[in-house]
Amino acid sequence: MSSRRTTAIAGSLVATSFSAVLILSATAGADDQGPGSNKGGKVIDEAPAGVKLTTLLPEKISVDNSSQETDITATVKNEGTKDSGKIQLLVVGFDGLTVKNVEGCSAIAEGSLPEGSNSGFACAVDNLPAGESKSYAVDATYDLGKTGKICLPVQSADGKKTYWQQGPVPFGTANPSPDAPATPLLLGTDNKPVAPGADELPRTGLGRDVLPLGAAGATLIGVGAAGLWWSRLRRPGRPAD
Repeated sequence: MSSRRTTAIAGSLVATSFSAVLILSATAGADDQGPGSNKGGKVIDEAPAGVKLTTLLPEKISVDNSSQETDITATVKNEGTKDSGKIQLLVVGFDGLTVKNVEGCSAIAEGSLPEGSNSGFACAVDNLPAGESKSYAVDATYDLGKTGKICLPVQSADGKKTYWQQGPVPFGTANPSPDAPATPLLLGTDNKPVAPGADELPRTGLGRDVLPLGAAGATLIGVGAAGLWWSRLRRPGRPAD
C-alpha cells in the first residue's frame, strides 16, 4: 500500500471519528438537564406512616429562542420505607412558563386551575413503591420576556391532602442571550427578561407579575394549608377530562 493511500485512509478515519464525537456530544448536551433538585420544596401535610414523598426538577433547562419551546423532566419520588398507595402529581405553570403537555397525564380545565397559574396537568400514580421514583416528560413554552415559575404538588388521590409541594419555583437567567439559538435557564433563579413588555412597570423591587405568585406561595407554603390554595378547583383532586 502506497504512503499516499495510507495517509488518505488515515485522514478519512480521523474525520469520521471526529464527526462521531461531535454527534454524540450534541446528543448528550441536548438531553442533559443536570442532576435533579428538590429546591423550593416543602412538606405540607403529613404523609402516611413510612411514606416520604418528594419531587425533583432539573437544575437547568434550555429554551429555544425561536419557538420558545423547552423540555422539563418532573420526577416524584418515595424516599420512605412503605408503598405510597394512590397519589397524584400536579405540574402547574405560572407567568412566562406555560405547560403544554405532560406525557401520560390529563390537563386541568382552565376554570379549575389554581389562582395565578396559566396551565396545569394532573398525573395519577396508582402506587409508588418505597425507594422508587417516576418521571414525566413535560413539554412547555417559556416567554423569555417574562419571569416564569413551575409548581409540583404531590397529593392524595382525592386531592384533600398535599404531602409535598415544590414551588412555585422559578427558572431563569440573569444573562439573557437573545441572539443565541437557545437560552439556558437555572432552577431557583429569577429571570431577567430579554425584552420586557411595553405595559410592564420598571423593575424596582418586586414587579407586578411577582405579586400573584407571592400570594399563591404564601397561601400554600407559608400557611401550610394546601386546601386553601386549591379552594378554587371545581373538582379537587380529579384531573380534567
